[in-house]
Amino acid sequence: MSYTDTVLSYSGTADDGVARIAMWSGPRNISTAMMRAFGNRRDAHVVDEPFYAAYLAATGLDHPMAEAVIAAGETDPDAVAAALTGPVPAGTTLFYQKHMTHHMLPGFPLGWSDAVRNAFLIRRPESVLASYRAKRETVALADLGFVQQAEIFERVADRLGAAPPVIDGADVLADPAGVLAALCAALSLSFEPAMLAWPPGRRATDGVWAPHWYHAVEASTGFGPPRPEIAFADLDDSLKPIAEAARPHYERLARFRLAAAAQPA
Repeated sequence: MSYTDTVLSYSGTADDGVARIAMWSGPRNISTAMMRAFGNRRDAHVVDEPFYAAYLAATGLDHPMAEAVIAAGETDPDAVAAALTGPVPAGTTLFYQKHMTHHMLPGFPLGWSDAVRNAFLIRRPESVLASYRAKRETVALADLGFVQQAEIFERVADRLGAAPPVIDGADVLADPAGVLAALCAALSLSFEPAMLAWPPGRRATDGVWAPHWYHAVEASTGFGPPRPEIAFADLDDSLKPIAEAARPHYERLARFRLAAAAQPA
């Protein structure tokens, strides 16, 4: 680790005038709601887990709707990487990319991330595990992305010499306007109130896996109320070792999470 404890604020845009934002998260956070928030901006184009098909094709894992995900997506990780820094739809000045950190397998390209602004969305391991178990019976540490998220964070921070922006899903739900304003400031973006509310329903930009995972966000019209935090003692005993293994990686990033910005009276 060669970076300071300073949290970086990005500046400038790419040569084409587009701000590309890679938001790195694990599953069962508020990552899809965050995609809704950015997708509701007038200047934005969003992409949903672009490496998912490549991840499933490479691993052969038995995920819900795996065949449909592979059929609908790009399975060449190099082609995915090229698209993330390539052309965007006309009128777009903000390209928001929702990434799952566990999709970045060894050998998948990460050099493209040097050309975008990276930010990190975190959630306490206990809450992630309880939510994940409700959707899938089996779970392993590698499924949750904590280790991979910390590795990507360190890579970005070492390159920049300062920590990239980090937000905690619980903080967003407690104060959506304040935390999103702080995030936008750190990313050198204007904050738009449109990010706080959106029409219900599915989007053309949602992944093909939406029918299995996105019921709650499809019914939403904004960020929900804060969720009760799950205590370690309340976890199933089979999940406790996973929570203990994930916690140091979560806490490493949590040191840098952004405080909510004060809102005008």
